[in-house]
Amino acid sequence: MDFLLQATDKNSNARAGLITTDHGQIETPIFMPVGTLGALKAVHMHEVRDDIKAQIILGNTYHLYLRPGIEILEKAGGLHKFNGWDRPILTDSGGFQVFSLSGNRKLKEEGAYFRSHIDGSKHLFTPENVVDIQRSIGADIMMQLDECPPGTADYEYAKKSLGLTTRWLMRGWKHYKGTDGKYGYSQAYFPIVQGCTFPDLRRQSAQTVAELGADGNAIGGLAVGEPAEVMYDMIEVVNEILPKDKPRYLMGVGTPANILEAIDRGVDMMDCVMPTRNGRNGMLFTAHGIMNMRNKKWADDFSPIQEDGPSYVDRQYTKAYLRHLFIADEILAMQIASIHNLAFYIWLVGEARRHIIAGDFKSWKTMMVERVMRRL
Repeated sequence: MDFLLQATDKNSNARAGLITTDHGQIETPIFMPVGTLGALKAVHMHEVRDDIKAQIILGNTYHLYLRPGIEILEKAGGLHKFNGWDRPILTDSGGFQVFSLSGNRKLKEEGAYFRSHIDGSKHLFTPENVVDIQRSIGADIMMQLDECPPGTADYEYAKKSLGLTTRWLMRGWKHYKGTDGKYGYSQAYFPIVQGCTFPDLRRQSAQTVAELGADGNAIGGLAVGEPAEVMYDMIEVVNEILPKDKPRYLMGVGTPANILEAIDRGVDMMDCVMPTRNGRNGMLFTAHGIMNMRNKKWADDFSPIQEDGPSYVDRQYTKAYLRHLFIADEILAMQIASIHNLAFYIWLVGEARRHIIAGDFKSWKTMMVERVMRRL
């Protein structure tokens, strides 16, 4: 995997770059839609490619490992062939899902023991076997196994957790370097910076990660309960250390404002389930603010969902029609809202890239942060 830094904003740390993988190029900054089980909920792959215009999507190691299972994915020739997506795929390590199981998992030096949320069966994720699982899935970018401590963790817990994550990183990195992919193309491996909300732990972790010289690096353990301003502070601390010539991936973030603020601080890649999850519940993100499509105010509004919208759905359907679909519990409502939100997120980072290259990102971002978080 290669990364070319193309432009840096003169008034911020925002960057525009180009990631090249064996499944295609990715223009950064980029938002990556989440396809947990190999699919984006309520959205066809041709819509992801042609209407949303996604350049890369995510798969989830924990969920894909449990079903359809690694044997099926290997027989299919990997996730790209299984789901028909011919562009880059990033997989997480499953660490966050194991973390979220809380009562059904135990963290040991050897790895993370957990019970399946499907049938209660027992499993073990180790730093080594999550590399093997992601090799079988066929991801273009794979993540290390880590522990994601809660944002409210105290210093002693965060320090102990970081020690475990760092030891897991070294084992996973060694295994990655000693193994090859299964399908004839290269796979990158991103280490993850942890350390909760403590600057000294974040610096220590970032230094360790930077010294590995991986193809790219990730920032984890944020947007998990800490205030947004603390998250922004931690991004700044970490990005002072992470290499400038490698892409930086902020995991699991976030709102449109979060994304713009992260880009301002030098982040290149982001993902979040918010566009689809909130969309399925009637919340639409637009360039002018946030709309709750269940509100009565839209009942007789026959204007397009968003006249200058990035997707065909914005001009094909009216606000009144979409509200009707939500009130009537029609499945089509969830599909339209999901496509709209994802297309908007992709449009937003594309606009950020355009303004970085033009040299006026900072002023544009300040204006957009206020606009995108309005309640309409």
